Amino acid sequence: MRILLVGNYALDNQMSMSRYAEFLRDQMTLRGHHVEILRPPVVLGGAAQHPAIRKWLGYVDKYLLFPPRLRERARDFDLVHICDHSNSMYLPHTSGCPSSITCHDLLAIAAAGGCYPQQKISATGKLQQRWIRKHLARARHVVCVSHNTARELAEHVRRDAPVTVIPNSLSISASRATPQSVSELRTRLGLAPDEQYLFHIGGVVWYKNRLGVLRIYQAIRQQLSTSSIRLIMAGAPFTPPMRAFVKANHLQDEIIEVVEPSDDELCTLYAGALALLFPSLYEGFGWPIIEAQSCSCPVITSNRPPMTEVGGDSVLYIDPDDEPAAAAHIAANLHHLPSLREAGLRNVSRFEPGIAAPQYETFFASVARCNTLHAASSQTGTSHEEPSGNL
Repeated sequence: MRILLVGNYALDNQMSMSRYAEFLRDQMTLRGHHVEILRPPVVLGGAAQHPAIRKWLGYVDKYLLFPPRLRERARDFDLVHICDHSNSMYLPHTSGCPSSITCHDLLAIAAAGGCYPQQKISATGKLQQRWIRKHLARARHVVCVSHNTARELAEHVRRDAPVTVIPNSLSISASRATPQSVSELRTRLGLAPDEQYLFHIGGVVWYKNRLGVLRIYQAIRQQLSTSSIRLIMAGAPFTPPMRAFVKANHLQDEIIEVVEPSDDELCTLYAGALALLFPSLYEGFGWPIIEAQSCSCPVITSNRPPMTEVGGDSVLYIDPDDEPAAAAHIAANLHHLPSLREAGLRNVSRFEPGIAAPQYETFFASVARCNTLHAASSQTGTSHEEPSGNL
């Protein structure tokens, strides 16, 4: 098959979406298919320094300049796959080539509908989400990365066609973490030889619940009283409310901030941790759960889907909305965490690339088959239930 993958605009800095597109390219190439990734080129967006101007010029790049290029390139392929549902508006521009799309989560669409008041959506943002939802509703071939995402898609988008659920696969290699790299990183971060640490990775978005991580950690310290357990938080820099909490509770010497770690550093941080503390309030899938488990790191996460779907019976579950109870549950089960290492390694085997790849190959073959059906329909004058995907 000749597969054209539509990736994300570079200036949007969506690293997880880039990894996803690269995973599909690499795995389908290994299986003998010709695969290319086509992204909206940065033309006008890169010329502006002011964020607001750059944002609007980026819209010109993405929504005015890119569709003609997509229409031209799509003619050379058997199918076009949109890697991110937020680009569903590209579906009508596949030049009659069968098309499909991956839906990762429904957070923005649901927030635009008032389901998540924590996430503020502007008037133009609401228009954009309605645009995205309209084309998702018309898409005939949709992959969801979790059963929870599939359920939310059915809840928030009226669709007649079924969806295919293919869970995400690991995108980092645990082999990057060695005992030597763990020791060197501990020394660099100022950890004493006998000090353990809980680890968290996350961005600035509200649902990552980073202030909740700090509150749970503080409660754990209070319950253990003589705890030597520290906290390492990686990802985006601390927000002002987070820094205020750390200062007010005199935690400056107990918490280590690691801004935007490399993949090698991330694997090493997982490998050396007592556990991953991941009390997320919302996820489309929950990458850190399987990333941590692949590095033999026990996982503590929220008792809500899709975390329960991804973690199964291999993690310690807490209620992120009840921080004192969450801290008490963690403190009472610290001795149990090492036993979760083996359970995690067994669980993460469900998400190996070699499991997802043949599922995608089968899915793409069914999408490409629409081309044959369409050609047969044109020759015989009959119609088929399965449309070409050209919206």
